[in-house]
Amino acid sequence: MFEIFNTKVENVSETFDLNTPAGRHEYFHQKAAKEIEELKEYLEHNSFVSFWLAKKGAGKGTYSKMFSEIIGEERLAHISVGDVVRHVHASVEDEQAKKALYTYLDENYRGTLSLDEAFDALINRETKTLLPTEFILTLVKREIEQLDGQGIMMDGFPRGMDQISYSLYFREIMNLRHDPDFFVLIDVPDSVLDARVKARVVCPKCQLSRSIKFLLTKDIIYDPETDTYHLICDNPACEGCGEERLVAKEGDDLGIEGIRDRLEADDELIKYALRLRGIPKLTLRNTVPVDQAQSYVDEYEITPEFVFDHNANNEVEISTKPWVVKDSDGSDAYSLMAAPVVLSFIKQMHAQLIGDDTMGV
Repeated sequence: MFEIFNTKVENVSETFDLNTPAGRHEYFHQKAAKEIEELKEYLEHNSFVSFWLAKKGAGKGTYSKMFSEIIGEERLAHISVGDVVRHVHASVEDEQAKKALYTYLDENYRGTLSLDEAFDALINRETKTLLPTEFILTLVKREIEQLDGQGIMMDGFPRGMDQISYSLYFREIMNLRHDPDFFVLIDVPDSVLDARVKARVVCPKCQLSRSIKFLLTKDIIYDPETDTYHLICDNPACEGCGEERLVAKEGDDLGIEGIRDRLEADDELIKYALRLRGIPKLTLRNTVPVDQAQSYVDEYEITPEFVFDHNANNEVEISTKPWVVKDSDGSDAYSLMAAPVVLSFIKQMHAQLIGDDTMGV
């Protein structure tokens, strides 16, 4: 769906361990030091509003968190609309907080649903009455007013076609008229999302979550009776640490089929956003075609897939290979680690906010 971003940088030939904080720090320093420093300086006196749109499970949280770690969490505010609603819902158990919230909504909320009806829909989450967009915006406005000029990364808004028009005029609605705004659109093929779900395993006791293909625990065992491999919980806080086998969650064997409707709706929203005029779009791509990878990415930027084998003593031997998936066009592609995707975001954001002609293709 999106153009391929070139993460190769002239005169940078080192290999970085993107699984460790130290490795990622050096990676970003070598490949985007200038852009990072200029973005930090920009955010000392300016801000922005970004709307992150992606399919469920595409990695919005991972990418935005990594970007915050690089730029500095004090310069950025990650606003999850779902978290805002849940936090407000929980806070109203305190009568003083409930009264303060109602007073704020009474002064700021505008919409067709009465304030009492909207407030009841918030308090009684099991009700069939949906929270109107105008009510949600008022809650978000309240959240923003508590910030100190940070750049805003908005997750969960717009959620549907009916909210797109609100996002186009969000900065005016929120009185952020001079803040640049843009969409961040993420393309992750269904094959990637499906494989992630099917490979997910958790500890039955502590719910530690790992992946049999992409994120291992310290110990892996082979069961000759079932000819299967199992990750062993390594959470020190778990009473099953060192013994408990991680298992697949019920329904994960179906992959993404259980959320197919949601993924299709998310995809339509992204396609619609791409057609919008007057608002910039930053596009992040999770894959690169196998036959073009050598020209655009370094080998260590490709997601490794773990492969298991065992010897005569049933001791597990682990190797890796590049993870090959089908991209959105149905072609063989490599899935990328999070760091190169965030690198493309840094370069594009720098070009959008500050101006740069060194972006990828």
